[in-house]
Amino acid sequence: MSDPAVPPDRADGAAEPPRPWRARMKRWRERLAQTLALAFILVTLASFAYNAATRGRAAPPAGQLYVQAGDVRTRYRVWGTTGSAIVLVHGAFENADMWQPLAEVLAERHVVYALDATGNGYSERRPPYNAAHMGAQLVAFINALHLTRPVIAGHSSGAAIVAEAALLDPQGIGGVAFLDGDALLTGAGQRSPLPYLLLDPYWTSALRLGLRSDWLVRTAYAAICGPRCERLDHAGVDQWRRPFMVEGAEKAMWQMLREGVVGLPTARVAALRALPLPKRVIYGADDPVFSKRSPYETAARIGAPAPTLIPDARHLAVISDPVPVATALEPLTR
Repeated sequence: MSDPAVPPDRADGAAEPPRPWRARMKRWRERLAQTLALAFILVTLASFAYNAATRGRAAPPAGQLYVQAGDVRTRYRVWGTTGSAIVLVHGAFENADMWQPLAEVLAERHVVYALDATGNGYSERRPPYNAAHMGAQLVAFINALHLTRPVIAGHSSGAAIVAEAALLDPQGIGGVAFLDGDALLTGAGQRSPLPYLLLDPYWTSALRLGLRSDWLVRTAYAAICGPRCERLDHAGVDQWRRPFMVEGAEKAMWQMLREGVVGLPTARVAALRALPLPKRVIYGADDPVFSKRSPYETAARIGAPAPTLIPDARHLAVISDPVPVATALEPLTR
C-alpha cells in the first residue's frame, strides 16, 4: 500500500521534475551569461584593435621654450618685454596656452610668464603629481629665469601650486593670487571609481575616443567657460587636447586621476595668512565648481581683502573676462 504522504509521481522516491518556469529561467540565465561573455570578448578585442590603430603620438608644436626647473624640463611661454614679472600657473588638465587672453592684456604693462606644471602640457612628466612637487618646480622656474619677486597667480588647482611656492620661498615672491581656486586638498578625484573601473585596454580606448571627439571637447569647454567664450575652432580644440596625446601623457593622466586633484591641507593653506605678502582672490561670480561662499572663505583663510567677483563669469573667467581679471590683479604689482 502506498504512503499517502508521498505524491503519486514520487512514490518511487525519484526527484520531482523541474517546474517549467524554473527551467525557462535557467535557460535565460545561461543565455545571458553566454551573451555577456561574448560581448566582453568582442569589446576587449575591439579595444585592443582600436588602441593599436591609434598608438601614434602627437608631437609638441614647433618653437616651444624650455628651461630646467629643478628636476623638470619645463615648457613655458612669455608675453611682454617691459615691466614687473607675473607668473601664471594653470589648473588640472590645463596648460600654459590657456592664459593667452589674459596674458595679452597684462603684457601691456608687465612681462608675463606661464609654465606647464609637470604632468600637464608639454613639460617633462615626472611624478609625483602633487602640490609639493609642482610648487618646488615653480620656485625652481622663477630662480632659473632669474625673476625678481614676481607676482604668482594660480587658476583652479593651480592655486595650491602658487600657495606652496609662496610658503617654500616667501622672500622670492612679490604677491599671490588665487583665480577660481581655493588651494584646498578636497579629495576630489580620489573617491572616483573611474580609474579603478576603467582598466586597460578600456581606459586607453575611452580616453582616446573622448579626445578625438571635437564635440565632447567643445561641450566641456563651453560648460566651464560660459556664453561669453567663443566657440572653439579646430585649432582651439587641438590646443586643449594635443598635450594629452604626446608621449607619456596617457600614463601621467592615469597617475594624476588616481592621486586626485592637486591641493593642500587646510592648515597649510591658512599658513599663507602669516606671510607679509599682498594677496588677492578672484572668482567668476557664476563659477559652477565652487559654492557661493568659497571666494569669501578663501580670502579670509589666506588673509586677503574681500574677493573680486567677475559678474556672469564661470570657472574660466581668465578667458571669458581677461580685462576685469587683469584689473583685479593690478594692485599686486604695485
